[in-house]
Amino acid sequence: MTAKEFTLSLRLFFCPQSISKREFTMPGSSTTPPPFGSEDLQLPAELRGLLKEHMDDLRGKFLQRGWGGRVGFGKRPALIVIDLARYWLDPATNIGSNLDPVVEATCRVLEAARQAEIPIFFTTWDHDPAHPRTPHDSKLQWEIPPGTSAELFALDPRLQRRPTEKVIAKASASAFKGTNLHYMLAAVRADTLIVTGISTSHCVYATCRDATDSFHVIVPEECVGERCELLHSVNLMDIDVDLGDVIPADEVIGHLSDNP
Repeated sequence: MTAKEFTLSLRLFFCPQSISKREFTMPGSSTTPPPFGSEDLQLPAELRGLLKEHMDDLRGKFLQRGWGGRVGFGKRPALIVIDLARYWLDPATNIGSNLDPVVEATCRVLEAARQAEIPIFFTTWDHDPAHPRTPHDSKLQWEIPPGTSAELFALDPRLQRRPTEKVIAKASASAFKGTNLHYMLAAVRADTLIVTGISTSHCVYATCRDATDSFHVIVPEECVGERCELLHSVNLMDIDVDLGDVIPADEVIGHLSDNP
């Protein structure tokens, strides 16, 4: 099989309805991997454009079925920054990867949020060796040397967290499960939750899922990420189709600047 035949066969697998007599050309914007994550968990280059085309097609079909409506901003937004701590940001840990672009984009939104004086919350992991093990604990082999959890789960200093910005220690993926986040959001009368942080397919998704019935969910696209390119892309589309609005960070910053 030639390289051209191989590419066409991949396209037939991912997008059978889109095969035509014209020669397939990989879109240039679809061949570049995201600027974050783990290199060994990136999509093969020959699949990236095909997957994007297939997901664009899926999005269109969901829109035709009435999914994917816009929730927009409410009147009282709050910002949550999920798990931007060393354990997830250090590629040397078994769960970490290079997520510097996500941190940097989140810092931009944080600056706008502080200028607008909206409530800001952070989360990190409530690591306690005394916690009873759950079935889910068998899914990941934690590598946390004794006495290091405070350092590993401390927020990245680039976030410049202020004393008035609440840190929520959570023991589950969702920032809502087992915490008083919903109570605190109600106390500040928030109707919109801007969700940033990591990981897209796990804690970000779970938080958006729990928030969507009570809050306008807004996700600045550049402010979320994770180690695996495929899981990031698929879950981000799912959030945008079903749970909230995934929009550019500049649009979020612009809204906060225009609505102090």
